[in-house]
Amino acid sequence: MENPFHNFFKSFLKKEDQSVLGIDIGSASIKVVQIRRRKGQAVLETYGELALGPYGGIEIGRAVKLKPEQIVDALNDVLKEANTSTTNCAVAIPMKSSMVSVMKIPTLDESQLPKMIPIEARKYIPVPISEVALDWFIIPKIANEDDENKMAENKTEFFEALVVAIHNNVLNDFNSIVTNAKLSTSFFEVEMFSTIRSVIDPRDNSPIMICDIGAGATKLYIVERGIVRDSHIINRGSQDVTLNISKSMGVDVSFSEKLKRNFGKNTREQDEQIGQIIELVMSPIFSDTNTVMMNYQKKSNKNIGKVILVGGGAMIKGLKDQAQNQLGIPVENGQPFGRLEAPAFLQGVLENTGLAFSTAIGLALRELQELD
Repeated sequence: MENPFHNFFKSFLKKEDQSVLGIDIGSASIKVVQIRRRKGQAVLETYGELALGPYGGIEIGRAVKLKPEQIVDALNDVLKEANTSTTNCAVAIPMKSSMVSVMKIPTLDESQLPKMIPIEARKYIPVPISEVALDWFIIPKIANEDDENKMAENKTEFFEALVVAIHNNVLNDFNSIVTNAKLSTSFFEVEMFSTIRSVIDPRDNSPIMICDIGAGATKLYIVERGIVRDSHIINRGSQDVTLNISKSMGVDVSFSEKLKRNFGKNTREQDEQIGQIIELVMSPIFSDTNTVMMNYQKKSNKNIGKVILVGGGAMIKGLKDQAQNQLGIPVENGQPFGRLEAPAFLQGVLENTGLAFSTAIGLALRELQELD
């Protein structure tokens, strides 16, 4: 899928190494994926993940806010552990550090849009426009929907624009991290676009919801014809399961994280209790997800065909079934490593771990395309 922000913050650096890195700096861990092209196919070379909690003095699995220099230390460590061999990279910007919105812009002349969009964006952005990097993409119209984009009173035409704003301070921090880690990046990309690229078939034009379950938050993206139509953040995630296990079972957070990850393989008594906790914690998250889905369907008069789960939190055993029961539509796990050629003996491992690497893989795939 071609990302609408193909040139977003590009620096047009010359690539001499055909291997590329995708780097996803999340709230609880850093994920890196290195790929290269071979005979027209994207080939996995190496990948790695490193928990960030210990760098902030807290347990593995918990969301943590680190200073840029601490992130550099963690990034250098994961690159070393993964034995990466290139400095060419693409880096994700967290959704919480950006603003993404679909705006309807009334205009009689399409040439006026570059002037009108920044003016319209001021209504949505709570800081001065001078303090953010702003980019947009005009959403192509569907021929039979033209009448819906006109006002009944005066037939003024509406253009829809997907608008992205990122605070300059965020970009400065990420530039600092990349520079101090001695890497070269050709672009930054809001994480949702990378995730979409890695898990949605570009030939699928039907409305799809991606549910990205992270440690501290769950992010929802509704995509139609390859374009983000709506997005939401639910401020709860998989660390809430860990903390509830710790409280309910009277064990420390580190051990409760291990129990969660090992769910289905613990003792029968432990798994029965953990299963109840997972259902209790995740139920309101999926309830909010269902509300977002229903609101979109009512507003657009279109049904969402399926939900794709991604994110490290989606690796919890049985979560797909719980989601499907609560949402009432097909739910499937994303398969981002399925876009890459990898050794056969790794297929089982990659299928289980791939949910956490969707953003990093999407970044690497775009970076590889930009070598052309």
